[in-house]
Amino acid sequence: MQTLKSDRSAGVGYAVGAYLLWGILPVYWKLLQHVPPMQILAHRISWAFAFLLSLLLITGKFAGFWRETMQIARQPRKLAAVCVAAITLNINWGTYIWAVNNNHIVQTSLGYYINPLVSVLLGILILKERLSLWQLAAFVLAGIGVFSLTLQFGAFPWIAILLALTFGLYGLFKKTVDIGSITGLTLETLLTCSFALPYLAYVSHIGSSQFGFNLSSTSLLLIGAGAVTATPLVLFSAGTKRLPLYVVGFLQYISPTIALLLGVLVYHEPFTQGHLLSFAVIWLGLLLFSLSKTKPFIKMEEKIVQPSVGV
Repeated sequence: MQTLKSDRSAGVGYAVGAYLLWGILPVYWKLLQHVPPMQILAHRISWAFAFLLSLLLITGKFAGFWRETMQIARQPRKLAAVCVAAITLNINWGTYIWAVNNNHIVQTSLGYYINPLVSVLLGILILKERLSLWQLAAFVLAGIGVFSLTLQFGAFPWIAILLALTFGLYGLFKKTVDIGSITGLTLETLLTCSFALPYLAYVSHIGSSQFGFNLSSTSLLLIGAGAVTATPLVLFSAGTKRLPLYVVGFLQYISPTIALLLGVLVYHEPFTQGHLLSFAVIWLGLLLFSLSKTKPFIKMEEKIVQPSVGV
């Protein structure tokens, strides 16, 4: 019992660490605001692969990674799923970097608030999963909030929807491919390095590269993009192995909340009373969604949907 409790505590520590790092990530990308987003993304992919590969070598897990990669290479459907997962992940990364450095941090936070609901929608449409009564109510509330925000922004919040949709699709494809999280991410970054490295060579050739081997602050930050990408993912993987999904569900709102506070309080992005009301409706929906799998809500649903028996 004591071991289980300590394991649970360690899991919370790992997961909170991951979400805190993801929450403050906009600060890191803001330091690279003078670098074109495509160059940041290409460096992020390349250095993340280098970081993960080093991690596999240091921990002695490279042989296992290689065996798993060879098995995937012999299964076209599995390899295709990994390729599509890599594409959706990099669209997500690129959109996020562009949004942060073009003063849309509030929209990025919205995207990750509604991501769990997008994942549920994908589960219904593709995996034929069913919604509980409370999850359906949460979905409706979040939809009202997003519609209200659309009116507040005066335009469709495409950044938020694209971030939520790409990360939801990434999770869906990861669900269909049974491979380790570190192995999967290493393979995904390896595949996209085939595009990132030629692009970096091209921008260097035409003289527009922001990276140099003189180890300037910009170059060091670009190299560090690999560590800031991989570290929270490693922590997240360690945390989710030790925690029930409902705990992870509650903790996942740490990072978009930090991003929202950064966008409003530090970078002074607009956030009106109308925005606050819309976010409040979305938060209510997310709270209901997170509680929907707890025993009290399951019992309440059973009472509501149970047909009345005639006397």
